[in-house]
Amino acid sequence: MAISLGTTNLEPQLSSGGMIVKVAQLAKNQQKAEGEIALLLIEAASPAPQASPIGNSGHKINIEV
Repeated sequence: MAISLGTTNLEPQLSSGGMIVKVAQLAKNQQKAEGEIALLLIEAASPAPQASPIGNSGHKINIEV
């Protein structure tokens, strides 16, 4: 069995460096997307703010005895 240190053996190692960067970019994009989805879920789960009455409706007090 012969071991050779030719440049052809180094090519996969050099290209894997670029692959590592690409995988890191994909992981970052995935985490960003998951974070945005999590925020949307949190917002959807929170109760909607109640609308305040407009004008005098809802502020009438019956003072008849």
